Amino acid sequence: MHYAHSTKRADRSDWQRLLDHLNAVARLAAELGNKFGAGRAAALAGLLHDLGKYAQAFQIYIGGHGPSVDHATAGAQQVLKLPIEGRDRAIADLLTYAIAGHHGGLPDRSAETGSLDERLEKKLSPLDPVWRNELILDATKLAPTHFRPHPDPARVPFQLAFLGRMLFSCLVDADFLDTESFYAEREGRQVDRHWPRLRDCISNLIAALDTHMADKQHKAPATPVNRLRAEILSHVRGKATLERGLFTLNVPTGGGKTLTSLAFALDHARHWRMHRIIYAIPFTSVIDQTAAIFRNVLGSDIVLEHHCALEPATADAEDRFRNGDREAKLRLAMENWQAPVVVTTNVQLLESLFANRPSRCRKLHNLANAVIVLDEAQTIPHHVLRPSVAALDELARNYGCTIVLCTATQPALAAPGFGGGFTISPERELAPDPARLHRALARTTQRLRGPMTDDELIAEIADTDQALVIVNSRRHALTLYRAAKEHGIAALLHLSTRQAAIDRRPLLDAIRSRLRDKQPCRVIATSLVEAGVDLDFPRVWRAEAGLDQITQAAGRCNREGGRQPDDSIVTIFQPAQARAPSEIAGLIGDTRRILAEHHGDLFTPEAIAAYFREVYWRKGDAGLDRIMVPNADGLITPVQTLQQFAVSSGRSSFAYRRVGDGFRLIQNGMQPVIVPRDEDTERTLAALRNGLPPATAARRLQPYIVQVPPRDHARLIRNEQVQYVDDLGDQFPVLTAMRLYTPEVGLMWEDADTLGIDEWLI
Repeated sequence: MHYAHSTKRADRSDWQRLLDHLNAVARLAAELGNKFGAGRAAALAGLLHDLGKYAQAFQIYIGGHGPSVDHATAGAQQVLKLPIEGRDRAIADLLTYAIAGHHGGLPDRSAETGSLDERLEKKLSPLDPVWRNELILDATKLAPTHFRPHPDPARVPFQLAFLGRMLFSCLVDADFLDTESFYAEREGRQVDRHWPRLRDCISNLIAALDTHMADKQHKAPATPVNRLRAEILSHVRGKATLERGLFTLNVPTGGGKTLTSLAFALDHARHWRMHRIIYAIPFTSVIDQTAAIFRNVLGSDIVLEHHCALEPATADAEDRFRNGDREAKLRLAMENWQAPVVVTTNVQLLESLFANRPSRCRKLHNLANAVIVLDEAQTIPHHVLRPSVAALDELARNYGCTIVLCTATQPALAAPGFGGGFTISPERELAPDPARLHRALARTTQRLRGPMTDDELIAEIADTDQALVIVNSRRHALTLYRAAKEHGIAALLHLSTRQAAIDRRPLLDAIRSRLRDKQPCRVIATSLVEAGVDLDFPRVWRAEAGLDQITQAAGRCNREGGRQPDDSIVTIFQPAQARAPSEIAGLIGDTRRILAEHHGDLFTPEAIAAYFREVYWRKGDAGLDRIMVPNADGLITPVQTLQQFAVSSGRSSFAYRRVGDGFRLIQNGMQPVIVPRDEDTERTLAALRNGLPPATAARRLQPYIVQVPPRDHARLIRNEQVQYVDDLGDQFPVLTAMRLYTPEVGLMWEDADTLGIDEWLI
């Protein structure tokens, strides 16, 4: 008898038979792969993924004797020995990556160590020949049905590599789920992975949204803005029966994009019987608000909120998984996006599309046949823009997805103007005449102020009861706030990502309350308030930045249209005492270059399109696809993602691991610190030390996180002002020097080398 998984019972009476595991994984992988026409290929991967467990050496190891055994490579080698012809040979090649990497991650074809080529040539322990009688292998019709090659032949290798990652997703999720089920049954645990199917509950969800919108419109005053929001909602929902694919939703800030896009997604999903709705948001500072809105409308048992800055910083957990640590396997069984509505971040979505690790890839198959709404689509970082567009296009082209690019500042991503961009016809714009909407929703007057010192800025906000100032860095925001406080400015608030979300939420509530009650309110903030935060100030000052950021900032001025545009001033100024961050400086130049042509109204759709064309021209091909990876000498060097996937003479050369390690939306290396602000945090940390699953703890601790520059993070660790939770590697860094944090200004990591009185005591 051959076994796949063991328990503590010496008589092996409750061990999992290998044949049972292989057949179960094959069935489940086929079910997952059928969503995009690749069920047969996924099933073959499932049958062969643990073929190496038929080796006597592995059976000795699983019995508690002998060293760990490579059991993944045998199946990869066997795939290439099967009698496969035609297009199926290319699919079999993809399966070798998936099977060989189903524990450690998708490998590179060639590399210094651990390459697929090296493993395919590896000499392995012999297998018990009985496997040939036990496994029924069908290696025919592996190629997905209805696969559409890209019109540009140069893009086809990327498409094949993408398919390989999707097959890998089916395999690793099926493997995780069957393994989890086996151990849960043996240990008498209930695994609650039940989510309602979108198809079964969507009519109720639409009815709930209709009720919410009717109530909202009934309570709203009959202003021109509210009438226009109702028109936009009706027009957008009227397009829900259009064929699945790519759409844009170009609505000015304040036009009700969030609920309008949700309404379209629900109507569209019902019409086309789609599996789920994915709502991707660029900023963690906004995701809590959006998820709360959706839960309030649809119900908490429908919406999964998935964003976490506390994922393992190293591959340690997955290394333990590869080495047979069963508890690590169960801890890695994280969310695989089975919920009908998922609210997540661009980082989670886009980095997963280029990941190679099982824990990040296992959710990918659940993107098939989904409506994916990219809120604030213009915020996709430029250095990963081309590969991100390619991946989203592929989801729409071959995986039944609908992609909605939802923003007030629509980026110019359509081909042929954007090389390799989306093919989007005019009728795929969901909004009714974006140019007219801009004119109708124009609520501000722009003021180009030029250079301003901090004192000049403080003097201006002192004369304004309700004022919002947005600057480009946390350092400048704090400096300006302290200077304004010294000047005796009343009703002054500071808002930045120095503060944990748990403290930003009451601040935002207080700001809204003061604005609503006509009380003095002067806020100095970073750009976190620009996208998706519903604030309505009469005056806004915005430090020079990219035009899309300035437009978003203007959306916080006269948001509800209750004032005259002439009285709602957006002042664009050049800080005289703060240098713009390097990533902002180039965008400032791009904005200045289009001022002459669009002076007077910088926020028109034409001005925005011209701005993005200027940005993309300046960046060039290399600037729109650039990730940093180690070269053969260990030096960090830039490479282009799309060039890491090639096919030559019928042989693939895919650098899955290289891309997976290097593809990061945020390149500044910011590191999380948990601020234990209250008893809830302390209870979660105590439970974590006593066995609470790290994934559960990470979700609970998310609101208490502050992201810190890497050099300062290292200093906090070195000074023992931040310490890691024992036995969990570097996943949970906890602030111990609470004197460095206040809700007013947040975490002062700059003071890490200054000892408090308690730290002087010995």
